[in-house]
Amino acid sequence: MKADNLTVHFGQRSYEIHFGEGILAEIGELSRSLSLGEKVVVITNPAIGSRYSEVVSSSLKSAGFTVATHEIPDGESYKCSETLNSIYDSLITAGLTRDSFLVALGGGVVGDITGFAASTYLRGIPFIQVPTSLLAQVDSSVGGKTGINHPLGKNLIGTFYQPCLVMIDIATLQTLPEREYISGLAEVIKYGVVCDRSFFDFLVENRDEIVKRDPDCLVHVIRTSCALKASIVEQDEKEGGYRAILNYGHSFAHAIEGITEYSRFLHGEAVAMGMARSAILSEMKGYASSEDTQRIIDLIRSMNLPVELSPFPALSYRRLMQRDKKVRDGGIHFVFNRGIGGAVIEKVSDWDFLLKNVSA
Repeated sequence: MKADNLTVHFGQRSYEIHFGEGILAEIGELSRSLSLGEKVVVITNPAIGSRYSEVVSSSLKSAGFTVATHEIPDGESYKCSETLNSIYDSLITAGLTRDSFLVALGGGVVGDITGFAASTYLRGIPFIQVPTSLLAQVDSSVGGKTGINHPLGKNLIGTFYQPCLVMIDIATLQTLPEREYISGLAEVIKYGVVCDRSFFDFLVENRDEIVKRDPDCLVHVIRTSCALKASIVEQDEKEGGYRAILNYGHSFAHAIEGITEYSRFLHGEAVAMGMARSAILSEMKGYASSEDTQRIIDLIRSMNLPVELSPFPALSYRRLMQRDKKVRDGGIHFVFNRGIGGAVIEKVSDWDFLLKNVSA
């Protein structure tokens, strides 16, 4: 079950990803080794905080830190400016200075908004990612993307800001609700489709154990996903080109989330639908075979994720997709899978091609 720790290389901003089971109690000692300031605010939500805040706070206090906790509401709709301002209020009240730090204890929403608060409070203070959902462990906690949503689009306001440490405790996944766990598998599948065919084959061969949360499989899945993402963001930290392949399926996903006001689908569910649609479009473009497409769709379905794109009006999809960060000069820079294990990014201005047969 043991997995070697992983270094994400950014020169003086390099950081370690620690993997293990039951390692939350080590956060105080690890934080002390980073020569951080004496004050820390742990940002979490009520569901996660009730389970894990005590062990994290106790560990930090035992290491000599002055600890405060701030809870934010749970849910994507709360990744907004109002919630961000409530965090700033807590940081100011706690008297945090530039050598103080934050701990993001929770899923992707907590990690994204905490990272953004850290990157902007006093023009930047350190923060530690402690992701407790599968989606956050394999994706959003690594690579330094932070941000909040705007009423007109997802993640339109944000920064690239690397954490100083990531702690991944797979024990937290055992208490994760089934739907949230399954949702996180979409991002895992994404790495296999666009980055590593052998990893895709591993997912196919071990899907039953993965769905059942087998610890040995989980360690391999999570570490491999993090290693693949790290290798990409090290080459292209601020998404100038290559890193954009990690947006596979996300153009449709963000539109689905926006149309439903983040209330109907979890992020991974929307990504799964987007990936299935992207696989079909990749075949139509000649980048993949029908066999590739079927294998991708079969894997998504076998992980109990949706594969049929929600039949909202094509105009609704287009309206949201045209606000996507990847739109430039009238076209969207769309990610197609090249077979299985590779990807290509192509500017697409033909919206009829992208949105054919999606209307209700």
